[in-house]
Amino acid sequence: MQAGKIASLTLGAVMAGASATLWSVAPHIPWLHQQQPLLRAGVLFGATVVVFAFILLPFGALIDASVAKLQRYIEGAASNDQVPIFGLGVRLMRPITRAFTGAVDQFRQREQALRNQLGDLEIRHRVSEAERRQIEAVLHAQRDAVIVTDAFHEIVMANQAAAQILGFDLASAIHQSIDAVIADDRLRQLIRDARDTGNFSVCRHVEHCLTVKDHDGDQAESRVYDVTLTCVENHKHEVGAVVTILHDLTREREISQMKSDFVSKASHELRTPLSSIRAYVEMLVDGEATDERGRQEFYRVIQDETERLGRLIDNMLNISRIEAGIVQIEREHVDMKAVIHRAVQTLEPQARDKDVSINVRLASVDLTVEGDSDMLYQVVLNLVSNAVKYTPEGGRVTVGADSDNLTRSVVVSIADTGLGIPPDSLTKIFEKFYRIENYKRVAKGTGLGLSLCKHIVETVHHGQIGVESKLGMGSKFWFAIPMRYAGSRAAA
Repeated sequence: MQAGKIASLTLGAVMAGASATLWSVAPHIPWLHQQQPLLRAGVLFGATVVVFAFILLPFGALIDASVAKLQRYIEGAASNDQVPIFGLGVRLMRPITRAFTGAVDQFRQREQALRNQLGDLEIRHRVSEAERRQIEAVLHAQRDAVIVTDAFHEIVMANQAAAQILGFDLASAIHQSIDAVIADDRLRQLIRDARDTGNFSVCRHVEHCLTVKDHDGDQAESRVYDVTLTCVENHKHEVGAVVTILHDLTREREISQMKSDFVSKASHELRTPLSSIRAYVEMLVDGEATDERGRQEFYRVIQDETERLGRLIDNMLNISRIEAGIVQIEREHVDMKAVIHRAVQTLEPQARDKDVSINVRLASVDLTVEGDSDMLYQVVLNLVSNAVKYTPEGGRVTVGADSDNLTRSVVVSIADTGLGIPPDSLTKIFEKFYRIENYKRVAKGTGLGLSLCKHIVETVHHGQIGVESKLGMGSKFWFAIPMRYAGSRAAA
């Protein structure tokens, strides 16, 4: 307390000496002496304040501490009517103290309110950031391309699918103009038209063809997209953004075209045996077969065409069931040796009629697989039957089977010395209803047998099927079936 009094007296002496010095020097200043008395007094007062400020600056902490002590003293004295010293002055200072204390409290309340608002803003900012990250995660999970542009046609958000389709770098495209990012003129114009139209209630759909490069960027292909454009309203009820979605229609168009082709080809194939059956029935009704031998010939043709029609319908239904994934099979251990011997025994009469020999070469190892015995028999029967049909008289068909320890599968091969397959038909030979045009006169068929074999091997049994052939030198069809079904391995 004694040190504080000494400091206060020292500070007062310094300030008094500085003030006296300033006022004593002032009359000797010519410019100041020439001014009006009021202006001269103002200048001297301002100079005195500046001097006091420079003097008080180093003593700021001491003054703050003194003011705090004075405030505590005044507050304590204000609650006590008996003040030994300065009692009357303290009582007179009570209204000032209360006003000062109230102002300080209001300031603190305002500061706390501002701090609370700042905390709310930080929370809202974090929530907005979390929502933005969620929206970006949803966009990147979409297979369709999504682009969001603002009112100035700048990209504010996009996903990886859009970057892949339109060929831009996602990181550098944000906040860039669509003119600098999107190379397709038609797509840029569609986005601008949607922005200028400003229709919030209707989504615009436009089909547009784009040239898209593959993931390696080597090859480009033309793909059809359904472009959906939607305007987003801002707080001023104006167009704040345009959302553009590109949905790939190429595969859907291909499937639709395949269905149309399937219906067309199936109708044609069904019409052929039905026409034969109808013609021979009409001849029988008209009595054109006058003897028993003629009638038996008509009956035989009707029976053959009826069986052909039945096989065609069965194959179509089996393929449809397999493609739809509704085929339910009971998997069991199937000995491929027994399946091959059964199929060869069934086709022996047909081979003898054409003077075609069938040789069986089976490895002396276990050739057991997990699968459906009847379906695998149908595959072997179809492949061996085709080999016999397209092998000229005196030819040879070789059926072999062996195990592949590397892939843990059984490989069955059917080789012939027949006509062979042209190179341009090798990639189409397993398609539905596909038949080599020049071979249609050699043997009858529906064009569904090989397609059914492919579905049974690959879709049902998760194996592989293929063909090797040279025109005029025969063909070799092969298929591989896993020894153990993948589903059973997963279950184990």
